Amino acid sequence: MKVETRNCQNCKNSFTIEPEDFEFYAKIKAPPPTFCPDCRMQRRMAWRNERSLYKRKDVFGKDIISIYAPDGPFTVYPRDYWWSDKWDPLDYGREYDFTRPFFTQFRELLEAVPVASVFSNNVVDSPYTNHVGNLKDSYLTFATWECENVNYSDKAIQSKDSFDVYLATKCELCYWVVDSEDSYCLFFSSFSSGCSDSFFLFDCKNCQNCFGCVGLRNKQYCIFNEQYSKEDYEKKLKEINTGSFESIQKYSQLFNEFKLQRPHKYARLINAINTIGDNCRNMKNCKFAFDIAGVEDSQYVTHGGLGMKDSYDGYGVGICELLYEGIDSGVNGSREKFSVVVYGARDTDYCFNCEGGSNLFGCIGLRNKEYCILNKQYSKEDYLVLRTKIIEQMNQMPYIDSRGRKYAYGEFFPVELSPFAYNETIANEYYPMSKDDADKDKFHWRESEAREFNISMYAKNLPDHIQDVPDTIINEQLGCLTCTKAYRILQSELDFYKRQNLPLPRQCSECRHKKRFESRNPIKLWHRKCQCVGVKSQNGVYQNTVNHAHGNSSCSNEFETSYAPDRPEIVYCEACYNAEVA
Repeated sequence: MKVETRNCQNCKNSFTIEPEDFEFYAKIKAPPPTFCPDCRMQRRMAWRNERSLYKRKDVFGKDIISIYAPDGPFTVYPRDYWWSDKWDPLDYGREYDFTRPFFTQFRELLEAVPVASVFSNNVVDSPYTNHVGNLKDSYLTFATWECENVNYSDKAIQSKDSFDVYLATKCELCYWVVDSEDSYCLFFSSFSSGCSDSFFLFDCKNCQNCFGCVGLRNKQYCIFNEQYSKEDYEKKLKEINTGSFESIQKYSQLFNEFKLQRPHKYARLINAINTIGDNCRNMKNCKFAFDIAGVEDSQYVTHGGLGMKDSYDGYGVGICELLYEGIDSGVNGSREKFSVVVYGARDTDYCFNCEGGSNLFGCIGLRNKEYCILNKQYSKEDYLVLRTKIIEQMNQMPYIDSRGRKYAYGEFFPVELSPFAYNETIANEYYPMSKDDADKDKFHWRESEAREFNISMYAKNLPDHIQDVPDTIINEQLGCLTCTKAYRILQSELDFYKRQNLPLPRQCSECRHKKRFESRNPIKLWHRKCQCVGVKSQNGVYQNTVNHAHGNSSCSNEFETSYAPDRPEIVYCEACYNAEVA
C-alpha cells in the first residue's frame, strides 16, 4: 500500500497516511481518518474538562464540587454514590433508532445517564481536584497520581509536599518545577532530574546547591555555570536573597536570558529507539509522541504510556494495546476505540466513563458489562448482528454537524456534542481560541459568571520579603496581578514559603498554571537542521567548548523538533549537544 495524501475535512490542510498507518487501521477494523492529526487531537481534547470546577448542587440537593456547570442538562451524582451499587446504568438503556444518526442518540443518552461529579479514585481530603487517583491532602491539583500534599499542580506523579509543579515525578518539597523528576528542594526549575537544594535550573542532572545553571551534570556550588567554593556559594546565595519577590523576578529574567546563550537539545528523548517526538522516555518505534513513557509502536499519543503498545491517537492513555482515538483511557484495556474515560475494557466503541467489561457500543457509565448497545443488554449473537447494522447505518446516515462536517463510523465524537464548553477543556490550552473563533467553528463557549470578589489586599501591595509577611495573610482575599480574580494563601502554603524562604505568589493559581504551561514547547514538530556551524552556534552567541566530529564545517544533521524555526533558542542535534554538556 502506498502513501496517500488527503485533505482534512476540518482545517482543509493536507496530511499523509503511511502504509503502516493503513495496516494499523486494518488491524482494528476502522477506516482511515478524515481529520488531520492536529484536528483529531483538538477534537479529543474538547471532551476533557480537566481544570474547570464549579460549586453546585447534586441531584440530591447537596453542595458538591463538579466539572459539570450548574446550568447544564446533566444529572450529577456525588462521586462515591456514582460508583456505588445504589443505581444501575442499564436502567437507562434504550433501543437503537435506525431513522436517526448514532451521535444524536448518544448525546441524548449522555444527558439521561447520571454522571459522576468528578473523575477521581481513592482521594482523601482533596475535594478540589479532578482526573486524579491515590491522592491525599491536595488542593487545586489535576491529572495527578499517587501524591500527598501537592497543591496548585498538574500531572504530578508520586510527589509530596510541593506547590505549583507541572509534570513532576518523585519530587519533594519543590516549588515551580516543570518537567522534572527525582528532585528535592528544587525551585523555579525545568527539565532537570536528581537535583536538590537548587534554584533556576534548566536541563541539569544530579546537581546540588546550584543557582541559575543550564546543562550541568553532577555539579555542586555553581552559579550561572561558574564554579564556587561552598563558602562563597553560600555567601552569594544570601546576597541573592531568595525570600524577596523583587530579587526572584530579577534573577528569573537573568536566568531566561542565560538559557538563550546555551545550546538546547533538539528533543528530550531518553532511551527512545526510532522515536520522533519530545519529552519521551523508554520508547520504541513511535512517532509524534509527547510527554509519554514506556510505549512501543504507537503514533500521535500524548501524556501517559506505561506499557502501551500498538496504539494511535490518544491523550492521557496507557497500559493498553490497540487503542485508537481515546482520551483518558486504557489501563489494562485493548481495542478501545473512540473512548472517553474507559478503563480495563476490551472491544469497545464510542463509550464514555465505562470500566471493565467488553463488547460495548455507545455506552455510558457501565461497569463490568458486556454485549451492550446504548446501555441496553443483548445476547452475544444479537449484539454482533446489531453492531454490524449500526456501523452500516452510521456510514449511510452520518451525523452532520453545524458546519457541515460528516461523522461516519471511524470519527471521534463531534466537538459540538461534548458535555463541556470548549473553553472549559484542555483543548483551549493546547489549541487556544477566542470566543469569536469558537463561534465561527460552532463550538460551545461558556461565559465566565459575573463574580464580585471581596478583595481585601492587592498582590502588588504584599510585603516584598517572606519574612515580613504576617501570619494573618491567610485571612486575606488577594487580588491577582494578572487577572481580576481573588486568591488566598493556605496555612500549609504559608508555612512552606517561610520554611523554604520563598516569596508569596502574586498571581492566582490559574494564572500561575497558564504561565507554566506556556513555558513549555508545543506538542508540534518542525523539521530543522542543527545550528552548530563548527566552532560556534549559527547565531554566534555560543562558542563551542570542544571540537565536534564535523570539525570547522557546519553540522549536517537534521531532525524533527518542537522548537519552531523562529524561536531564539540555540538548537543542537544530539551529537553536538552531547559534546557540549555530557
